[in-house]
Amino acid sequence: MLTNLDDYPIHQLPEPMQHVGTTDRNFYDRYYFNGFDKSGECMFILGLGVYPNLGVMDSFLAVMHNGQYNVVRASRELEGADRLHPSVGPLSVEVIEGLKRLRVVCAPNEWGITLDATWTGAHAPFEEPRHYIRENGRAIFDTTRLAQLGGWDGELTIDGKTFSLTETTWWGSRDRSWGIRPIGESEPQGIRAKNPFSWFWVYAPIRFDDHSMVVMIQERQDGSRVLEEAVRLWPAETGREPEFFHAPRHALEFTPGTRFSTGAHLMMDAADGSTIDITAEPLIPIHIGIGTGYGYDADWRHGMWQGAEEVVQHFHLDTNTAEGKARLFGIVDAGARFTYTDDRGTHVGYGLYETMIIGPHKQYGFVDMLDGYAGPSTGEAAQ
Repeated sequence: MLTNLDDYPIHQLPEPMQHVGTTDRNFYDRYYFNGFDKSGECMFILGLGVYPNLGVMDSFLAVMHNGQYNVVRASRELEGADRLHPSVGPLSVEVIEGLKRLRVVCAPNEWGITLDATWTGAHAPFEEPRHYIRENGRAIFDTTRLAQLGGWDGELTIDGKTFSLTETTWWGSRDRSWGIRPIGESEPQGIRAKNPFSWFWVYAPIRFDDHSMVVMIQERQDGSRVLEEAVRLWPAETGREPEFFHAPRHALEFTPGTRFSTGAHLMMDAADGSTIDITAEPLIPIHIGIGTGYGYDADWRHGMWQGAEEVVQHFHLDTNTAEGKARLFGIVDAGARFTYTDDRGTHVGYGLYETMIIGPHKQYGFVDMLDGYAGPSTGEAAQ
């Protein structure tokens, strides 16, 4: 099971690099990138994942433009793949300068959706808190993830229009994560079916002109925390260390009758006792759970075996129609504008406003799996 990786001094185990430190089927290793123009006209998300214990590598490019949601997705067998230069069908990721510059490509294809763009980080990547969840004796999440804000240079073509991506006008965020999380074909629920599923998640990596911020909150249905972080990051040339905030909290706004957030206040406390209040204004949403492999489609999930031959597919959804809107639910990755004011003045930034709210959640009055927002509940604003 030797691969080209074994010629590098990077081993962590007395095993070839093809093998990871657990036989858990759900081990994964993934890239994620997003980018959008500050006007909110167009947004793309590209992901590429390796699943060593499922023997699969897959990738996707999702693009939203004029309400048209298009996905180019591809899957291949992992054996024989060059993991130093990962590619699946027309999709590939290249590390130009580790932790700083990467290139993503969706080569020309029959659907006319192409991307060739270079990412440059605005600061050193930030290692997020370890994401660990154990249920009924089994670790269902045990992941490490880095986050980075930055900008793009290159070209994106969609719907016959070519966008010129420049670092000044196309911003975004990326992450690299690896570890254990549910992937591949659905497993039997077993004892997990005993309790209603609940997942409340807010994730906001934001880039401002001279700094970045990362805010992340995961809660149980009663509001107790699984994970939280709020940090301000500075470019390396400033010599400033990350600045951590306390007690991150949220006040989300929704389209009535739905779980689609139309904005939010993300609040946190500084060391000097002041409160930072960031206003989030979504500009363009991508319902990333659809068509990309994040778990909602029975025929395409991350790490799902698609056969011995490489598979490349196209998925399209017109979100301007009633039929298209009816299919939208679950996790939303929105390119967004963010503002806040502190003693240095008012800051305007752009980044990702990611939300996923499934199952009961007391603060916003959700009681079932997907019931809609009915109005403020007790204590909502205070949270």
